[in-house]
Amino acid sequence: MKRFLVYISLIFCYLNSYSQINELGVFVGGINYIGDVGPTTYVAPNEAAFGILYKWNRSPRHAWRFSYYQGNLESKDRDSDVPSRNLRGNSFENHIKEFSAGMEFNFLDFDLHDGEKKITPYVFTGLNYFIYNEIYILNQESSIDYRSSTFAIPMIVGVKARLFDNFILGAEVGARYTFTDNLDGSNPENDNFETIRFGNLNSNDWYVFSGLTLTYTFGKNPCYCPE
Repeated sequence: MKRFLVYISLIFCYLNSYSQINELGVFVGGINYIGDVGPTTYVAPNEAAFGILYKWNRSPRHAWRFSYYQGNLESKDRDSDVPSRNLRGNSFENHIKEFSAGMEFNFLDFDLHDGEKKITPYVFTGLNYFIYNEIYILNQESSIDYRSSTFAIPMIVGVKARLFDNFILGAEVGARYTFTDNLDGSNPENDNFETIRFGNLNSNDWYVFSGLTLTYTFGKNPCYCPE
């Protein structure tokens, strides 16, 4: 019985040595859109964005991540280097509220239990659900038809560092491939606007969040096993 209890204690300590630690924090940065209206630059934040995020670090190499980000999308053909877009002169505004869940993978060990300074690049992907406005464009400006929602696939790259005991600072750029082609009013779902559709109707829209994250860590420390 005593030997059994020792084995159980050793197993528990092994698992707990890789026990989860939590992160809770904020995102601040910008947002930009990629699609049929305005510039074609992939990373060019032109509107402010912010959010909150939570991470459950399952090991030094991976974490489950949940977040809420939001920001305003705005783009103008007159800011584009493409002559046909510049001549067309359309513009639009939209608003994104995004809920995200997925896995973050660290390229280097990021053990938050040992108290040392850490730095690592990372990637994240998962599934996003976001709320936006179904819009249409008349007389070169957008109008709201109704509120809608759909899914997106996030592809985030970044680098993060623990500079102080309980705070982690990160910088990231994250593109979202959406399941809609009407963030910009080019392809309204409403058939009443069929005659005013334009652009590439076979390619969905993207949006990109770029900025900084600051999280506070808390949770269990590893136990010390008896010899």
